Amino acid sequence: MSSTATAKQQSSGPVLDWSAGHGPVTGALSATTGAFAVATTGAATAMPPGWVLAVGAAGALGHTVVGLRVRNAGRTLATRAASWLVGAGWTTWAMTNGPLTWAALGSLATIGVGIGAAARSAALFEEAREEEAIAAEQREIAAELSAERRAIAAEWIERIQRICHITVRVLGVEKWETGAGYSLDLEPQGGITYDRIAQHSVALSADAKLPHGCTATAGPGIHQGRTILDVTTVNVLKDDCPYPSDYGPLSVLTGIPWGVRTNAEVVSAYLREQCALVVGPTGSGKTNMVHTILAGFARAEDVLTWVIDLNAGSAGLPWVLPALNGELEREDGKPVRPGVDWLAGTHEEALTMLDTALAIGLHRKKAYQGVLSKANTDLLPISARIPQILLVIDEGAEILVSTDRQMKELAKKILEVIRMLRAMGIRTVLTALGATGSVLGNLMIRREGKVRVALTGGETEGMDLGKMFPGRRGLRVDQAPYQGAGFMGTPESPAALFKAWRILPNQIREITAATSDRHPRLDDVSAKAAGPVYARRWDADRTAWMRDQAVSDDAGDDSPVTPGALRLSALNEQQESPEDALARRFREEIDAQFGTAPEPHTTEQDDVAERPAGLNLSALRDEQDSPAQQAALAALIAAGPAGTGASAIARALADGFGTTRQTVVGWLKTWLTDGTAVRVGEGTKARYVHRSHTANG
Repeated sequence: MSSTATAKQQSSGPVLDWSAGHGPVTGALSATTGAFAVATTGAATAMPPGWVLAVGAAGALGHTVVGLRVRNAGRTLATRAASWLVGAGWTTWAMTNGPLTWAALGSLATIGVGIGAAARSAALFEEAREEEAIAAEQREIAAELSAERRAIAAEWIERIQRICHITVRVLGVEKWETGAGYSLDLEPQGGITYDRIAQHSVALSADAKLPHGCTATAGPGIHQGRTILDVTTVNVLKDDCPYPSDYGPLSVLTGIPWGVRTNAEVVSAYLREQCALVVGPTGSGKTNMVHTILAGFARAEDVLTWVIDLNAGSAGLPWVLPALNGELEREDGKPVRPGVDWLAGTHEEALTMLDTALAIGLHRKKAYQGVLSKANTDLLPISARIPQILLVIDEGAEILVSTDRQMKELAKKILEVIRMLRAMGIRTVLTALGATGSVLGNLMIRREGKVRVALTGGETEGMDLGKMFPGRRGLRVDQAPYQGAGFMGTPESPAALFKAWRILPNQIREITAATSDRHPRLDDVSAKAAGPVYARRWDADRTAWMRDQAVSDDAGDDSPVTPGALRLSALNEQQESPEDALARRFREEIDAQFGTAPEPHTTEQDDVAERPAGLNLSALRDEQDSPAQQAALAALIAAGPAGTGASAIARALADGFGTTRQTVVGWLKTWLTDGTAVRVGEGTKARYVHRSHTANG
């Protein structure tokens, strides 16, 4: 049927829904027309009038039984039964006296109006009765909930009074939809602010006998005289929280989700103007957190992600190699673009990337003056046409505090990007191994990096949450002892417990393929400033280092290297690494100063006799786990009887190894336990001396 014919059919008259139930008007009309038809037919065929009365009585009885089963009101039952009986009575009278008289027709019309009015009244009564029943049920539930809330409120009023010595009013108790806890809206009396309650968080949690991993955390309320106390009753931080399977589009302007709070509320990072700092020791889930961040950026329609990872580019390789190697396919057959827009794994490439970012930012300031004027703003309007550039620099905070000459060069350019390019839409995400004074000592990081994440993993060394989240009391490392768990704070959301999503390698590949056509292109103005170094960032010679370090699972030791395949670089002739070279220099310098003991397992007794007695540094190669640890022990031996401290050893290893103080502290504790070293003095005057320099050495 054509659309024209359908339109004509629809415009020919009203469309009747014959499956719909009768209302008061249609019900009355149906009843009166049915009675008139039966009366007319019965009078013409001499039908016995008693049959009509029997049918009417049966109808009244049937509707009464059905009404009782559905629990209709008595008024409704009476109205329906009376309608059947009145209709049957009029039909019987009309069959006897003739249905076509004015008396019969007038009385039928009157009966119809009465039936309609009675049906409408009964329907309204039923609706009111049903609403009242629902309201009564809700009042009963509310009364039960209210009683439970009143008990919770009374419990916490007494607890806060006893522990914090503060009188509060509870204005509301809201249970979380996840069932993992509840929030109390408090009004402290006497001008007390929320931080007075927050500093007693641990004592309140213990007094409430909350499970491990659950806390009672106070935060600001709707105004300065109100406090929100979040009480977690179920430990949701222990188990992994899978990354959402919805890879829908995001925007830097509306926030990039990074994880969930203990009440299952998604917490997002707003990075249009802010930089971010993510800290986490080894084993805390920091690498997974970086991948979660990159996943959010890949889903954004107005973000280009640049990654710097001087640890062989490991943070960005899963987002790049599958696409470059042609392992991913799109449904339309087009090639898949890498999940990040640029990856630097070497010092030279990192410098090139930072120089390009600075060139883009400075050129945008000049070229987009008309756009800024038209939009009446000093912030460049970010969109898919002019995308934001977000630099993710793994262990970038360590770069900023390094004393190495090359690292200082990188640090200078990173700080320039942070300081100069906020308005032009270029921001950074830095990671670090710990929240220490050296990392947070830089004013630029503290001022610009207001989005902060601390993944604790139960590690206490180098995790100063007071410095990481100044002004936020009651945060303790042991509240989040699980991988991927920690604290996150933003200007929009105060620091509190959160769980980072767990993202799996197959999801990285899925997101890379699903978001390939979503990545914006660098705008023409920026591309002109970036020049050929940006346009040729994926050239074979620029990405050779990515393939050189990749290992094929199928390749054996004797597998030939074929064109286009990944090379197993571990099979090539190895050169001495900087770490091994530094450890070797330590041994040579100490051997030259103190003399050298004989190598183990030697059989040249004449050589042994000629050598001066000294320290056996060759044992370091067998006893220590890494070149860095060998160098640390060598430094301890070189310190002589005066000994040395953890800070001095860490400074000596910082340039070549990037070793932190807390790592050296861990080694010293191990050496104290096994007798390799002894401690002299206490507190700040404590020194560690190698056993060879002690009386019992």
